[in-house]
Amino acid sequence: MAELEIQNQNLMPKLIDYLSSLLQRVAEANDINGRFQPQKISVFHGLSRPNISIQSYLERIFKYANCSPCCFVVAYVYLDRFTQCQPSLPINSFNIHRLLITSVMIAAKFMDDMYYNNAYYAKVGGISITEMNFLEVDFLFGLGFHLNVTPTTFQTYCAYLQKEMLMQSPPMNFEDSSLFMGRSPKLQYICFNEDESSSQQQQQQQQLVV
Repeated sequence: MAELEIQNQNLMPKLIDYLSSLLQRVAEANDINGRFQPQKISVFHGLSRPNISIQSYLERIFKYANCSPCCFVVAYVYLDRFTQCQPSLPINSFNIHRLLITSVMIAAKFMDDMYYNNAYYAKVGGISITEMNFLEVDFLFGLGFHLNVTPTTFQTYCAYLQKEMLMQSPPMNFEDSSLFMGRSPKLQYICFNEDESSSQQQQQQQQLVV
């Protein structure tokens, strides 16, 4: 999976830049919506907005984590799943940094043969090892331990991100992203329903047999 289309390292700065921009807009949009819709406070929430920007934070993770490029796409898949499984915990300016460091660390553990331990990621993320451990456990339970990313799902997310990075026009409708609070996921906007796809494939196979 690591060999798929993001193998070109020249694309990574663009990927980091685009993901940062997307998550920044999602966080700001959910900050506004949070004034009108109730949101739970979780272990990912900070008491205040971090001084470091989302882009600088993601660039820091990319610089020091030394994980394979595919981990950042998989981390984004995890964030998408997390927001679907935990609709009352949308991404916002108070939790995005902790969600990012946790999702990348878990993606690296799942995808890479060699990866840094929690203590190292805690230093990269600017948090304590104790907090890093708590964040990992909470994120895993929030995902329902659904960590597997099929090649089809990976290609769907990767192709979409590449298309947006290279074209940048028309801009993404962030309100249709499943990361945007209060919206249902749609296939054309990144989210991929693996169970529904498998069911459709089985139905098509049955029709062919008949």
